[in-house]
Order: sequence, then C-alpha cells, then structure tokens
Amino acid sequence: MTDPEQASVARILMTIDAVGGVWRYAMDLAAALRPLGFEFMFAGLGPQPSEEQRQEASALGPLLWLDLSLDWMVKEERDLAEVGPRIAEVARAEKVDILHLNLPSQAALLDTDLPVVVMSHSCVVTWFAGVRGEEVPADWVWHRGINRRGLDRADLVLAPSRSHAAMLEEAYGTIGNLHVVHNASRTETSRPIKNDFIVAAGRWWDDGKNGRVLDKAAGAITWPVVMAGSNRGPDRQFLPIRHADHRGELAHDEVMALMRRSSIFVSPSLYEPFGLAALEAARVHNALVLADIPTYRELWADAALFADPQDSAAFTAAVNQLIDDTKLRAQMAAKAAERSRRYDLASQAKAMSGLYAGLLRRNSTLSAAE
Repeated sequence: MTDPEQASVARILMTIDAVGGVWRYAMDLAAALRPLGFEFMFAGLGPQPSEEQRQEASALGPLLWLDLSLDWMVKEERDLAEVGPRIAEVARAEKVDILHLNLPSQAALLDTDLPVVVMSHSCVVTWFAGVRGEEVPADWVWHRGINRRGLDRADLVLAPSRSHAAMLEEAYGTIGNLHVVHNASRTETSRPIKNDFIVAAGRWWDDGKNGRVLDKAAGAITWPVVMAGSNRGPDRQFLPIRHADHRGELAHDEVMALMRRSSIFVSPSLYEPFGLAALEAARVHNALVLADIPTYRELWADAALFADPQDSAAFTAAVNQLIDDTKLRAQMAAKAAERSRRYDLASQAKAMSGLYAGLLRRNSTLSAAE
C-alpha cells in the first residue's frame, strides 16, 4: 500500500458529475493537490460532460465516464445496484490508493479494502429539509437508508461547512468520523473594472436555487439582473424566467467573465451546503446579497447583505440599496473579497493532504498487521 511518506505519489480515484458544483470542487482540489504528491483519476456518473469539461478534467488526470446514474436521478434504490461494484472494479483495475466519493450513496455497496472518503455536497434528504422544510416524501425515503449505509461505510466523511454537517446529523443521526473542510476556489482575488449590472449563477431548474424569487425581484431592481445557468432540468424541470436577462448554460470561464464585470452578486438559495458561486464572485470584488440561511450566515456574516429567501421584495430592497449607495457597495465588495481569502486552495489542500495521508498510514498499518 502506498504511503505518501514512503513514495512520491498517491493515486486517488474521485467520482464526479457534470451537473453541479461537484465538478468545480473536484477540478480545483485536484489542481491544488497535484504538487503535494497526489495523482487523480476521475470516474464520472450521470449526464455526459461537455467537451470543455472533458478537456479540463483530462488535463488533471484520466477521465472515465461510467454509464451509471446519480442517486437523485433514479426512482428506486435498485437502480443504483451497480454503482458500488463498478467503482470498486475501476479502483482495482487502476490500482489506486484512495477512493474519494462525492455522493454518500456511492459507498453503500462498495466492496474494497481501500480507504474510502465520502464528501456530502448535498443529498435528497437534507434538500427536502432545507427547501421544503419537511421530511423526505415516501417515494424518496429510500435515500435515507442508502445514504446512511454509505456514511457508515466510509472511513472519513466530509462536509463543506459546519451548517451542512449539522444538517447531515439532523437527517441521519450521529456521524462519528465527520470532518468539516471548507470548499475553495482557484479564482484569483482581483479588483477589475466594474459595470452597472447584477449577476447570479445556478441551476435555476432546481427549486433549491430559488430562481423564482430572484426573477420576481429583478422586475423592480434598478440595474439589469443577469442569471447564468440552465432553467431546464434533466427530469423535465423548468423555471420560466421573465424579468431577468437569462443567459442559459455557460462554461465556467464565461460565468467568471460576467462576475469580473458585474458589481453585485445575488444568491437567493434556500439550500446551499457551501455556495461556491458566492465565493467566486467575492474573489472578483462583487458585493454580495445572499439568502438569510445558516450556511451563508456561517461563511459570510458581516461581509454580505442578507435577505429573506421567501421575500422577493427583500432582495429588491437589498440590491437597490447597494445600487443607490456607492460607498456602501464598495465597502461590501471589499469585505467580501477579504473574507474570501479564508476559503483558499492552500488551506483546503493542506487539510485534505493531511486527511489522505492519515488514511494511507492507517491502511498501511492494518495491511502490515494482517
């Protein structure tokens, strides 16, 4: 078994998807850890990535796309029966040292002696708690069982914020091996020339992103509101966008180009385990107007304006306040940029490198004992 103190490289198989923030998390983390002696290969599940995504991943490590679904895309637990065995098969064939899975359910049926890291970026059970304020419906309740088994199977469970860690334990009970490692961004902190418009980015077909409230608010906001991201989901979800300037699905560099020119970033999300878009916007000196939810309060207290996510008028008022008060807007942009330095790649990479190394040492000790 490879130990990073005895060999120059440890190989990690990381599961990814092309739909949400997992992609950005995986790419940025892999880029940060490569100089520290870790190699990555990626196993993708769910809808196929774009050609731009394929090129980005392939520059960081081999990419294999599996013909398997993400848990929130299927109706029954049995539709995921091949996920764990297939991941274990790839791990054996590629002779990796660690499995890093970005959905707890992917570990539920995993048969391997390798150390297993499970990162919870989101899940159906906590989504319903955050978005609907209710228990998961009967036809989705199987998610609680498969996710609990995946969490129990993991040698290490990660959450991107204390708030999401608390939601996980509220949903699944105590998780003894749970650690919080904040997400980070490769986006450099900068202060570009700004224009008079607002930007927002997300999967607007997802009710958790709360695009309906933002679109309604946009009708009374003085400056144009640009919403980047798809409003049509993979399961016929659709959000009509009538008042904002909807740009549709954009590549990451195109979204960042918008953020560099915008003056204000808005996120009305009801559910954000971390909220990477807010961090990226803060790094390029946007003033932040965020939903008043626990995650955003935890990460951005005193560095953003907050609004009730159920109240479009509250978002209108907060954004228009920043538009009308140039001094306040500059102050809030500076505070957001300064706060964003806490969530830097070096800190994330140091934390993850230490956790990976600890797992490898423990696995090496166990193998020697056998």
